[in-house]
This record gives sequence, structure tokens and C-alpha cells, in this order.
Amino acid sequence: MSRMQGKTSSTQPTTPPVYVGIDVSKSHLDVYIHPAGIARRVRNDKSGLKALTALLQSQAPEVTVVEATGRYHRPCHRHLHAAGFCVAVMNPFRTRKFADMMGQLAKTDEIDARTLALFAAMVKPKTTPPPTQEVAQLAELLAARRQVGTEMTTLKVQGGQCESKLVARQIRARLKLCERHQKALETEIRALIQQHPELQRRFDILTSVPGIAFVTAATLIAELDELGAANAAQISALVGVAPMNCDSGASRGQRKIRGGRQNVRNALYMAAISAIRANPDLAAFYSRLREKGKPFKVAVTAVMRKLAILANSLLSENRQWKPQRP
Repeated sequence: MSRMQGKTSSTQPTTPPVYVGIDVSKSHLDVYIHPAGIARRVRNDKSGLKALTALLQSQAPEVTVVEATGRYHRPCHRHLHAAGFCVAVMNPFRTRKFADMMGQLAKTDEIDARTLALFAAMVKPKTTPPPTQEVAQLAELLAARRQVGTEMTTLKVQGGQCESKLVARQIRARLKLCERHQKALETEIRALIQQHPELQRRFDILTSVPGIAFVTAATLIAELDELGAANAAQISALVGVAPMNCDSGASRGQRKIRGGRQNVRNALYMAAISAIRANPDLAAFYSRLREKGKPFKVAVTAVMRKLAILANSLLSENRQWKPQRP
């Protein structure tokens, strides 16, 4: 017997890794286990989650991928994470692009679950720990505040165009109601932050930076949990203010930003506008870029990137902003 034959005979067959995709809806969860080809549907409630846990424990998956679907995916995410499973929550836009790349044009809940399992097997995404209960509540309050702000903007536009006195009177009444709701939401957000020392610590550090005020700080806390635990490049990419290469062969295309978390980027945009006036260092940085001929949007985006990196560094070092670095 040759040495190679000896090695071959002693080699034990290995079990292929298991990947799970879960398509989430309000009433149920569609589960697909790859490569076993097992498809199941369970209810999206406590009893269904128990059945799902028992099923996955028998399979020991490497990664379980769940699409982000607002509040409907959160109980599943928290339950599986608490049970010790590695769960990755993915943007539906990204997984839909993956399905298009695979030539999967049809769309059903079972097909979506299978696509998520294949995505997990090929991409092997990083796991996503669930947010704490207070951070999830903060994000919900901020979402409600954004909705009220959008409604106020729409009503103001309508009020400036209407000719009917009755319509104008009703719009004014609805605007006053929106203003009361916005004030109540902001009061609740402040109270929530004050009730939790860790949220208050992060809030105090962020608001110490000239240009970052109440809404921006709360948004960063609620929707950029990686802040303080990632490097500068990662934070810039997560926010969506990192310039991406667009090169091919000898051609060097214009760098552009793309992706990222829109709510965080919108909040940082307003903070950058304020920082240009209130923060001497960032004001000088902005002026230098404009003097070099950089367009307004390019210069403001650079200020946004500086703010994101600064906030990340301060939280990482657990210190508040000061005019001069200690």
C-alpha cells in the first residue's frame, strides 16, 4: 500500500457546513436549510420561534441570514442570537441584487428563503448582534419623529398653495398637532437617553462636538451602533461618505460616494452645515477645499466624513471633544 493510499483510507468524510435563510413576514417565517434542501414555514410568534430553534439546533448552521424587515424580524433575531446562533441581518436591496445575479427572477417567500441561504453560503456575511431594547426603542422614536417632520414639510407646501379657507384652516390645525407630536417625541427621546447611563455617556461625548446637536447625536447612537468600535475607513463606509474608486484599465473615473445608512448620512449632512459655522477646525478645512475649487457637495461630504471619524475616535477613547487634543 502506498503512502497516498494510506492517507486516503484514513481520511474521514467531512460534513459540509450548513447555512440557513429566513424570509420574514408579519405572520410567518419561511426557512430554507442549505445544502440539505429542507424548507419549513413557522409562525412568527413565540411558539413558532421555539419550533425554529429546535429545527436549527438539529442542523447546527454556520450562519443564518435574515432580511431586515423593520420590527417583524427583530423577535426572530433576538431569539436566535440568545439561543447561540450566528445571525446576519442583511439589507433586502443587497440580497435582491444577489438573486438577480443568480438569474432568480421569480419571487415567493420560499424562493426568497432559499436565496438567502445561498447568499449565506457564498458570501459568508458577518454576524449582526441585535440592538439592546433601549437602542431599538430609541430608533423607533426617531423614526416617528422623521415621519412627523416629513408630514410637516408636506403640509407647509400644501398650505402655501391652497386657496380654500377651510383647507388652509385644517392644514394649520394639523401643523399644530404635528408640532405637539414632535415636541412630545423629543421629550421622550431625551428621557430615554437620561434613563440609561451608557446612552447618556455616548450622547454627552457626541454633543460635545461643535455641529453635532440633539437629533444628530441620537441618530448616531440609535442607527450606528458600530461607532467607537470600528476604524475610520469602516465608519466612513457604513455612513456612506467614503469615496469609491471607479477605475477600469488605464481609465481613472471620478470617485463617488454610495451606499451607507441614509438616516445617519442625512443627520450628518445637517451637522456638517452647522460645523462649517460653529467648528473652527472644520470651517477652515471646508474653506481650504473650496479655495482649491472643490464643489460645495464634495466639500460638505468631506466635512461629514471628518465628523463621522471624529465621533468614532472620541467614543473609542471615551473622551469629550476639546479645542486642543490632550
